[in-house]
Amino acid sequence: MLDDNQELEEQDLFEHLRIVVDKGQSLLRLDKFLIIRTENTSRNRIQNAIDAGNVLVNEKAVKASYKVKPLDIISMVLPHPPRDTEVYPEDIPIDIIYEDDDVILVNKAPGMVVHPGFNNYTGTLVNALVFHAQQLPQMPGNEGRPGLVHRIDKDTSGLLLVSKNEWAITFLAKQFFDHSITRKYLALVWGDLKEDGTVKGYIGRSVKDRKVMAVYDDEDKGKWSVTHYKILERLNYVTLIECELETGRTHQIRAHMKHIGHPLFNDSSYGGDRILKGTIFNKYRQFVENCFELMPRQALHAKSLGFIHPGTRKFIHFETELPADFTAVLDKWRNYIKE
Repeated sequence: MLDDNQELEEQDLFEHLRIVVDKGQSLLRLDKFLIIRTENTSRNRIQNAIDAGNVLVNEKAVKASYKVKPLDIISMVLPHPPRDTEVYPEDIPIDIIYEDDDVILVNKAPGMVVHPGFNNYTGTLVNALVFHAQQLPQMPGNEGRPGLVHRIDKDTSGLLLVSKNEWAITFLAKQFFDHSITRKYLALVWGDLKEDGTVKGYIGRSVKDRKVMAVYDDEDKGKWSVTHYKILERLNYVTLIECELETGRTHQIRAHMKHIGHPLFNDSSYGGDRILKGTIFNKYRQFVENCFELMPRQALHAKSLGFIHPGTRKFIHFETELPADFTAVLDKWRNYIKE
């Protein structure tokens, strides 16, 4: 027999999922349905779970080819990926622009993953932070992400706030929950935006591609999100804007700008990695492709961040300059317009 602690440890090795299929669901193969409905789960993990009898539909084991029907009840047990919550200190250079006893403010380079996860257990910002600060707190349910109260995407550059103790992470987490943290981003988007504006809607996983987010009118399909944007510079076929987040949802700016027909420049996940505006001339196509090579990521930078400090209880504000790749692409567009 296992004692209580052993049983808990073994249960923690698995994740238990229960899904009640929507009334409007069309007939769809079980394996395809689960790939759409589960996050960060590979096709192989799902197939292995089905083959092992770990996926039940209405309490019965079925094959991958089973057609999911409305109101089916699907239960699934998956093993957590190995080393899912372990963080190994690594001596990786990071750009720390401010640090005291409570917080660290990092200017994250583009291309750097923020925290360990599936297929990314090393080389992340958190690995570097654990080496730098050694002891960092964790929010409950946020194992493997010490110090983090928010995050930015791998290919987004800019400011990230990190907590150094339990009090700081609790104090700052409430500000993020209350949306009282001020955050502004710079983004280069396709098209000529006519005026400043606001994008609102419920953000949830896309039913067509679970790796991206979509904006819905139905509150049952996502979480409420608001982005305010202001035009900074018009460059004919692209526009430089400043986005202020009222909420902080996954891929919020990227999904919002796609939703209004102005995807971020070179955002491969949201359709911005092809020519969406401009001429048909070869010279123009080559120019855009050169820009893509110069900045092989979405044109998004976390420019500023303001918060009430957990120690002093005073509001402090930080800003950072655009990274070299973003600046170079802007200069190319400005020169192209002049020519």
